[in-house]
Amino acid sequence: MSLFKNIFGSSEEQTSVSKLNWIMFTDLGQLNEIIDLSHEKPVLIFKHSTRCSISRFALKQFENEYDLDDNITLYFLDLLNHRDISNEITSRFEVEHQSPQVLLIKEGKCIFNASHSSIDADNLKKYI
Repeated sequence: MSLFKNIFGSSEEQTSVSKLNWIMFTDLGQLNEIIDLSHEKPVLIFKHSTRCSISRFALKQFENEYDLDDNITLYFLDLLNHRDISNEITSRFEVEHQSPQVLLIKEGKCIFNASHSSIDADNLKKYI
């Protein structure tokens, strides 16, 4: 059991230390801010399920690969606590809900999204 906990983490873990400067996406009003900001600089939304080992693995992998510094503003959405925000993202950007999922917002539109094992920080470079 401890081997799996070390690889994937524990389901009780709600927070962890990250080298990335995530902005917590906790209020539906932030969606309008994200859209406005995306006209100045691309915005990435990482939709994460804190109880899912696949989501946790995808997040850790993304954080380890990410090297775009300040070229993108990063938002982190905890799906378990904010499903209403996820539903609005699905509606507003016309993307299918997935978890884990990344969405890259530029000029007010979702120009790229990926989920599960397709989440790859290097793919973002094509859209910056």
